[in-house]
Amino acid sequence: MRLVRRSGLSGIRLHDARHTHASLMLKQGIHPKIVQERLGHSSIQITLDTYSHVAPGLQEAAANKFDDIIIPKHEISRSEKL
Repeated sequence: MRLVRRSGLSGIRLHDARHTHASLMLKQGIHPKIVQERLGHSSIQITLDTYSHVAPGLQEAAANKFDDIIIPKHEISRSEKL
């Protein structure tokens, strides 16, 4: 927590840094099982329940990735030229 003191940011607890770390990993698409293991949660369900607020943005990202699989970008650009 020396880093917090040196940065001049007050009121940041270790728990806050831990929560931010997990949220950022999930938003970057890191598998929840990896996040669960890093946090030391006894089950993936605890991780998923605790960080479900991250999920809405992940739903859209998953849908976009699925679209990219079904219709690759090079096919979209080729059909737009026709």
